[in-house]
Amino acid sequence: MQLFYNPKLDNSASQFVFTPEESHHIVKVLRKKEGDKVLITNGKGYIFDAEIITADTKKCKAQIIATTKKHRKMYWFHLVVAPTKSNDRFEWFLEKATEIGVDEITPIICERSERKIVKPERMEKVLQSAMKQSMQAYLPKLNPVTTYEEFIAQDREGLLFIAHCDEDEKMELKRRVAPDKDVTILIGPEGDFSRNEIDKAYKKGFLPISLGQNRLRTETAAIVACTTVNLINNG
Repeated sequence: MQLFYNPKLDNSASQFVFTPEESHHIVKVLRKKEGDKVLITNGKGYIFDAEIITADTKKCKAQIIATTKKHRKMYWFHLVVAPTKSNDRFEWFLEKATEIGVDEITPIICERSERKIVKPERMEKVLQSAMKQSMQAYLPKLNPVTTYEEFIAQDREGLLFIAHCDEDEKMELKRRVAPDKDVTILIGPEGDFSRNEIDKAYKKGFLPISLGQNRLRTETAAIVACTTVNLINNG
């Protein structure tokens, strides 16, 4: 069953009207009719079971017949990632990280960043699509793009890690992550973090980690980190 998204829907709703775009998709593409069931989420933990009562291509209406609250997992996972030069690769990362499981994403501009302009509206749509495709009840929080200096100046709680390619002593991420512990991981641009950025992270309590023996692209490193955190907590 396909999952639809509307952030304004709450657990007091009894009926729901889809947007014209969604109505056309439901009736014309999915060929849904009166009496058929659909699922809707507000991205805040609620899944609504609904039954179509008006199969109109411009104003499809559904009756809410059941509401389920999905509880969040015990930890919060925050990925801080420098946007890649290729916008397609960064969108691929957003999609896969959402499917695997991430709670918060912050695009960060570093000294060596090749891309310094991003489109938050487009990124939000990618996250929404991935959430619906993977049948999840929570939409990851997408923060505004920020500079490294602005981000690192803020105090953070939980496990703090930075992945970089300098020859510092590092421990594998899988040996650093602990189950049910909040975690923030910094992933740099294609040219890596500068030495200055690495040192500033250390001063703020970030520990260096290794994501394996091979040098990885930014988006690959982010997905490896995401997968590792997920496996440690759900393996």
